[in-house]
Amino acid sequence: MLTDARPVRVLTRALLSPWAIAVAFVAAHAWLIHEAWQWEPQIFGDVVLYEWWARSGIDTARWPVFDYAWVYPVGALVAITPPAWVSQNTAGYEWVWLGLVVALNAVATVFLARARPRGPVGAWFWLIFLVALGPIFLGRLDGVIAPIILVALLIAARYPATAMALATIGAWIKIAPGAVAVAIAATSGGVYRFARNVVLPGALVSALVLGWALAGGSGSRVLDVFGEQSDRNLQVEAVGATPFLLIGMDNPKYDATWNDEIYTYEVLGSAPREMAEALDVALLVVVGIIALLAAFAVRRRPERAQDILLLTAAAGLLALIVCNKVGSPQFIAWLGPPVAAAVALYGRDVTEARRTWLAPALGLILTAILTKMIFPVRYGEFLGGFPEMTLVGAVRNGLLVALLLGAVVRLVQIAAAADRRDVPARASAGAPALQKEQDDT
Repeated sequence: MLTDARPVRVLTRALLSPWAIAVAFVAAHAWLIHEAWQWEPQIFGDVVLYEWWARSGIDTARWPVFDYAWVYPVGALVAITPPAWVSQNTAGYEWVWLGLVVALNAVATVFLARARPRGPVGAWFWLIFLVALGPIFLGRLDGVIAPIILVALLIAARYPATAMALATIGAWIKIAPGAVAVAIAATSGGVYRFARNVVLPGALVSALVLGWALAGGSGSRVLDVFGEQSDRNLQVEAVGATPFLLIGMDNPKYDATWNDEIYTYEVLGSAPREMAEALDVALLVVVGIIALLAAFAVRRRPERAQDILLLTAAAGLLALIVCNKVGSPQFIAWLGPPVAAAVALYGRDVTEARRTWLAPALGLILTAILTKMIFPVRYGEFLGGFPEMTLVGAVRNGLLVALLLGAVVRLVQIAAAADRRDVPARASAGAPALQKEQDDT
């Protein structure tokens, strides 16, 4: 006797309803805020600095970038200053900051849930990912840029110029959304579309930001952030630090060392320094290779342009983590948007969707869980070189490398499949090819 599938269909329909997603959003963020206060010193450490910079600017008229060098792009001031206007103390600032991040994420989740054809499924993935990652993104600027990345990717096919503008705005807050801008540029198509959908919006946003900064007296400091990281050592959480931490289980030579100038733990020594310098070069090379591969793939497989764009964004964001001597745990928040967008936008070819995105989705959830275990849950043990947590860090970093390699390999496979006459053309977003959509924009 066949089992009646109606209860399953009813439950599925209920879980994918707007009300269910809204309840899940509230529950997830209530839990994350609870966790944030549970680990307040770790989660809000950077927020305290945001408040100090903002209040110092308000009280003394001396602002980061405008009056002294800063570790963030000038656009970050737009994010950190408003909470200082409407709060009177640090606790108030932290609550307003939480409200800002949650509000931005609510907007992004609405965009995600309304995406077709599988927006509600994408929204559930996004919320599960955030709960798995824990509250770290709530207390960092990454909680501001992750929703921007998500919305930009969701609208990139139909509104590439708007997506490019959003990505550029995000990059002037924190550089990571620049990977999305690279993905949009690499998959833009012909010269006219590149000029209209990439150069024009990117240049316009950048001109406005630079004009504001220069008018305020920043001078060359507005560009200092792009060279700010060059003198940094290898951060203890960075992927490139993994071999030194493994060696450090038996050799105290590579113990984590506190840098009180930039408030972070680093691995010191000649070998870690050489690794940090090599990563500076590797980052540029890998991102360049990804962009060239994406441009080649979209020329050969224009009907797979949506996949190529999302894979390129994912690969670029992964490269910014894997090939980075700075490896802060909140960076993992960048990786959820391309996968969530892919889940939401994929069309009818379920087999192809699973082939491209199922393994990365599961791998990313596991990466998020391990990241939370490292920070904030057992950060002291990780810094102390406890073997169990050192191995957890090594596995987490190995997953990041595997995800990057997987994205690059999938791009190669999509491009190579162009010669197979038996491979049907698939518009993987359930919509016409990206090139046609850009022409219609």
